[in-house]
Parts: sequence; C-alpha cells; structure tokens
Amino acid sequence: MRVAALVKQVPAFEAMGLGGDGRLRREGLPLEMSAYCRRAVAQGVALARASGGSCTVVTMGPPAAEAVLREALCCGADTALHLCDAAFAGADTLATAHALAAALTAEGPFDLVLVGRSSVDAETGQVGPQLAELLGLPFAAGVKRLEIVGGVAEVGLEHDDTWLEATVALPAVLSCAERLIDPCKIKDPDAWAAVDAARLRRVRAEDLGPGPWGAAASPTRVGELRTEVVEREGRVLSGPVHQQVAEVVAVLEDRGLLTPDPDAGILDEEVPATGGSGPVIGVVLEPGRARLARELLGGAARLVAAGHGRVVAVAPEPVDAAAVLGSWGADEVVCLRPAPPSGGTGPGVLVEEDVAGALVAWARGVEPWAVVTGSTAWGREVAGRAAAALGAGLTGDAVGLSFDQGRLVGWKPAFGGSVVAAVTATSPTQLVTVRPGVLALGRPRSVGSPAVSERAVVPRGRVRIRSVTREDQLDLLANADRVVGVGQGVDPTRYGELDALCDLLGAELAATRKVTDRGWLPHARQLGVTGHAISPRLYLALGTSGKFNHMAGVRSAGLVVAVNPDGAAPVFGYADLGVLGTWEQVVPELVAQLRARTGPPDGSAGPSRAG
Repeated sequence: MRVAALVKQVPAFEAMGLGGDGRLRREGLPLEMSAYCRRAVAQGVALARASGGSCTVVTMGPPAAEAVLREALCCGADTALHLCDAAFAGADTLATAHALAAALTAEGPFDLVLVGRSSVDAETGQVGPQLAELLGLPFAAGVKRLEIVGGVAEVGLEHDDTWLEATVALPAVLSCAERLIDPCKIKDPDAWAAVDAARLRRVRAEDLGPGPWGAAASPTRVGELRTEVVEREGRVLSGPVHQQVAEVVAVLEDRGLLTPDPDAGILDEEVPATGGSGPVIGVVLEPGRARLARELLGGAARLVAAGHGRVVAVAPEPVDAAAVLGSWGADEVVCLRPAPPSGGTGPGVLVEEDVAGALVAWARGVEPWAVVTGSTAWGREVAGRAAAALGAGLTGDAVGLSFDQGRLVGWKPAFGGSVVAAVTATSPTQLVTVRPGVLALGRPRSVGSPAVSERAVVPRGRVRIRSVTREDQLDLLANADRVVGVGQGVDPTRYGELDALCDLLGAELAATRKVTDRGWLPHARQLGVTGHAISPRLYLALGTSGKFNHMAGVRSAGLVVAVNPDGAAPVFGYADLGVLGTWEQVVPELVAQLRARTGPPDGSAGPSRAG
C-alpha cells in the first residue's frame, strides 16, 4: 500500500521565549520533529514494509525543515516531499491543509495518510480533520491500535476519557496517538546528510496551482501575544516531617483550602437573557458531556447578550430536556436525527463527519456569527471539517473568549500554556473549540423551553463504531477544585493508601505521562503537554521529579505543594511549598493532621478515582 506520513518541524519548546517585539522567538533555537509525527513516520514505514508498498513523508516549511525529512528517510521512508516556498509563509491550519491536500492529490493516490495527533507548538489537532475534509476522506483521531484488513483499517482510538473500537474504510486519514508505535528517532546529523538527495523533492507554490497560499489563504489572524508568567514561592521546608506537614496544613487552612467550595467555577450572576435578532452563535453539543454543554452555552450567552443575539444549540442526540438547555443559555435547539440510508433497514449512528456535514448545511442557511464546540477529539474533528467546508477561520483549544470590534477573540495557549495568543477570524462565520473546564458556569436562568427543530441526517457509514468504553470522566479532573498528582515514584499497588488523603481534601487523582503509559491510571488522568491542563485551587504532587512536560499542565493551579526527598528535584522550582520526604512518610502524617484539624468534609462522598 502507498502511505503518506505528514511531519512538522517545531522548536524544542523548553527553549521557547518571546522576543523584544512580543512575538514568539524561533530563530536560533534547536529544531526537531514533533513527537506525534514520529509515530506517523514509524507506522507508515512499518505498513509499507509489511505490504510491499512505499512510504512518502511530507512537510511544509522553510529550508531548515528538510532536516526532519532526512531523519524520516533515515528511519526507512522511501521518498520525501518538501513544500518550501515563501508563498507558503504565514499559513494557518486551513491554509496548511489546502497546500498539503494539493500536494497529496498531485502525488497520489495514497491508500492511507498518517498525521500526528497534534503538534506541541500548537496543540490543536486541526490539520488532520481539515485535510480529510478537503480530500473527501474519512478520518479517525487518536489511533493507538491499527490493523489493515482488506480495504478497512481496524482501529482502537484513544479519545480523551474513552476508548473506541472502530473500522474505517480506506483510503483514509488517521491521526496517531503517542502510544501507537515506538517513534522513529535517528538524531544524527551526519546520517541525515548522507541521505541520497534524489529521494527528496522540493515543491514550490507554482507546482500546486494558482493558490492563494500561505497568509493570503489564511482566514485567521494572530493578534496580541503574551507570556503567562506564573510566580511560585519556591519555598522548600526543612526539619522533621511532622513539622513540615504542620506548616503545609496551616497554609491550606489559611487559604481556605480545607473547606469544600460548592460554588467553585460558578459565576454569581445568572446566565443573561438572549433571544434577540442580533448575531447568532451556534453551540455544537457533544453527546454525553453535560458539564461542557453548560459551560459553552453560558459562555455563548454572555457573548451575544450585549448585542441582543441568540444562542442555537446543535445537538446530535435526542433532546428530552430542552428546558434545561434553555436555562443554560440556549434560545433554540436543532436536533440532528440519524435517518436510514437509501435501502437501509434502520437509522445508523452519527459520527463526527456526519455531524460536521449537518452543521455545515445549517450554517450555510443561517450564516451564524460564530460556532463553538468543545476542544475534545470529537469537537476538533467536527469543527475542523466544518471550517474546511465553509472556508472559515478556526481557533482551536481556546482558554477564553472575548469580543473585540465585532469579532470573536479566542485566547489560545501554546507551548504548555507559557504563551497565550489572541486569535480572530476574517471569515463571516468564526469557529472556536474551547478547552473543557475553562469557562465559568453561570447560575441557570428562568426561561421557558426553547424552540426545538429536527434535521434528518443520513450517516455516511465510512467510520463505524463497534464499541465505546468510558474509561473515566473528563469533567471530573477538568473541573476539580483540588487534585493529587502521582508520578512513577508511587507504587500503583499502593494507590489505595492515598484514598484517605483524597477523601479529606475532596481531591481527584491525576498522573504523569509515565504513569498512564504503564496503564496504572487512565489516559484521561494525564497532565502536561501531551495530557490535560487544569486549574485547581490546590495541586499536591507526589512521587514526581517535576519535568516541565508534566508541570506545564498545572501552571494555572492556585497553590502547588510538592513532596520529594531530593532537595534538588526540579519539581520544587514549580511549587509554592516543598516538603522534603518520601510520600510514604508524608501522606500518613498529612492524613493524621488533616483529620485532627477538620475531619472528613461534610456531606462528601469522596472523589471518583479510576485505576
């Protein structure tokens, strides 16, 4: 089979910073292949070898990006395409997808296109579904298990807090999860230089057609960039463990962290009244995510209230509680109903490409000012496909929304949240995916039931979901007020010893990447650059060295307390308070002192923990 693996060259983000002009500084920094792309190359090479086919690696970037292609060729890829032209500069994800689609069409056909789930410099996961839409192909995200059987890809998919078994008709675009396969990695510039130049071809903009390309084809614009500096106290305690723990407990008590806050993340004001003739915001609701639906509907209502607009919820599942959606901010509900295909025996299941198609049809008729959905695997594909079909700007993984001169501003983090950018779209309809847990909940408003209409949608049937297993609940960690994080220094057979501590604090359990890699806790519990970012009032780190990749996930936490016996451990540089000691010493003492001070939280049934 013919396989294409798309790769991206990114700066090593630990070295990132802002220049004097406030722009992200890239020049002079070490560059490397993005981590997920390494899986795409390795899997592409393996499939090509097993089938007697070929693997072509493709990148778009400046001349220096040739290095990642040469490394991929060293890893076994057969040929390489380098889209390299000043005309490609300034491309956003949609313009990038357009250029890649043109190159793949000219070079193809390909049986399979593999992409990384996301890149560490952007973290949006948009190019894959946008590319699939432009190529007219099915798409599956987060592939962790892959087997080609005939003309079908049998896949296991890692989606946030669920595991899906599915089949995908080929040809297709698949995005690779971090644990799909061992990554390609040959970090030897001498080996790269020895690659036969005849295996690498440079593609200019004129080779792909008249365009436009690059910035001219990009419907999004990056405005203000700011560094999110988090100042930590960095105070490492000393003395006997019981004395150190006493100091920590005193700080927790002084900051009100020993008292449950039932109103955490809830605004004092009611969701505002909307429903006028002004701008329309469509809110696409992912099935089974009620908390996220409430966040998005309330956020949308706050945006359009001043302009006397209205909020339309697009729901790809039966709506039997429209009044609830109305109290959260919806003025109207459009219910997408699966219809039987021609000659079919019954309705199928609507997957992401079906929902995206229905959303596009609705948007072309209504011409909404904006469309928002959650920044989950599901939401990224729906929004990515819709943006490609509409030619609309899409801001991914926003952590805040605002209004400026008639435009929707999505505040988008990058490089572990150390940089946040204001992104706007020039298109009539603006699309944004919003990270779960970042929008505050407004108090439900008292309104009547919104108007409900139905749209029949015929499933395309190219992606068939065989089973869905909920491994955890994404909302639990995203909205947790207090979190206890464990590294590989905590033996998983002893996690039960943390139950009393989590119960007393009312805390959820989180983990480092190495913990979830070993299957000790579900992937939904992973924090960091390749996991989730959270903002609890308290984060307590146990048994972790404190690498940047993990601690980036808790940079927005209120108070960070770290426990480690090594006074030089990096984790103390990211913490407000450091306790010198092993978790086995500290946890029992902390439990004893918390019980002496407060007792169990009133009415608390304890947190939900998986593993």
